Amino acid sequence: MKYLDSRLFFGLIALSSLFPFSAITGQVPGKTERAFVFPNIAGYKTLICDFHQHTVFSDGDVWPDVRIREAITDGLDAICITDHIEYQPHDEDIPYADRNRVYQLALEAAKNTGLLVINGAEITRDMPPGHGNALFLSDVNKLLGLDSMEVFREAKKQGAFIIWNHPHWHAQSPNGTAVLTKMHKQMLKEGLIQAVEIVNEHSYSDEALKIAVDNKLTLMAGSDIHDLIDWQFGVAGGGHRPVTLVFAVDKNEESLKEALVKGRTVVWFDNTLIGKQEYLVPLIQQSLYIRKTRILDSYSGKSTVVDISIENKSSTDFILENQSTYLFYDHADIVTVKAGSVTTLQVKPLKELETFELRFRVLNALTAPKTHPSIKMSVYTAQN
Repeated sequence: MKYLDSRLFFGLIALSSLFPFSAITGQVPGKTERAFVFPNIAGYKTLICDFHQHTVFSDGDVWPDVRIREAITDGLDAICITDHIEYQPHDEDIPYADRNRVYQLALEAAKNTGLLVINGAEITRDMPPGHGNALFLSDVNKLLGLDSMEVFREAKKQGAFIIWNHPHWHAQSPNGTAVLTKMHKQMLKEGLIQAVEIVNEHSYSDEALKIAVDNKLTLMAGSDIHDLIDWQFGVAGGGHRPVTLVFAVDKNEESLKEALVKGRTVVWFDNTLIGKQEYLVPLIQQSLYIRKTRILDSYSGKSTVVDISIENKSSTDFILENQSTYLFYDHADIVTVKAGSVTTLQVKPLKELETFELRFRVLNALTAPKTHPSIKMSVYTAQN
């Protein structure tokens, strides 16, 4: 117990610097300045989620309530604590007979916060099939002691949403490449894999993205957090945890699951957005808004140079490459529109126009490996 007591002591010291005093006293903190912000898209609410997290109930370093407080601090809408079912390195200090207990503790900690907490667990196997997260489980205990196929079949029987975790993980795939084996193909045939983590912690896989696109699987990201979010992702230096943006009809468990099954997600990782064209492009277009325009003056009166203010209503910086027929007066072809701020862009249409269109390739967004989406922005010169 001495080891755990020392970890708890130093953990409390760290938490006191990372969270407001209310996080230590038990009062739920409100929305913080660092909370992630992404706009809704037509017909859907954008839910910010992290479905891959660990606590001391497997190989993590913190009690479940810390995961709740971190999620609130980051402005998340839903989480799942996916402790390993089989791997229990703390079992001498924390006997864990009921594998649903961590969910119960997290649910209690999240009461009256608005945070959705999903019951789930991580199935831990050698490759193949590797690791998998099962979300929306009714009884984690029933997955104990089953072989590598039967455990996924039991999860499916419970109506779980099943994710293939970090298929590119170098510990199980030494060359860091995600590969579909014969077993994985059988699992796909049986519906035992519905999603793929294309991002896990600090890693991203083009091969996993291609597998997801080719097999029409839901794109996922997971922090796979074991210690503290602030430590693991360098939040003080501007880093952020990876999250999955889920486009749901409403903010409840039923709508969340329906959206995941239908594949309505976008991944946010290291200031990069990755998702299907039909959801990614509307998200970007809702994030960027032309706040005002004005025509610049010249010695002879008005020039034809148009000053445009673009507001970014999201938490990601957008790196845009000019694809329109117009050049810029104050920028080269690459423009960065910072998160939560207004960027001024001066465009040279060369003649007086009441309206014109700008086109950009979004360089920090992907719809498939090495494939960047494009967006259009209509400019009205009378807008102010």
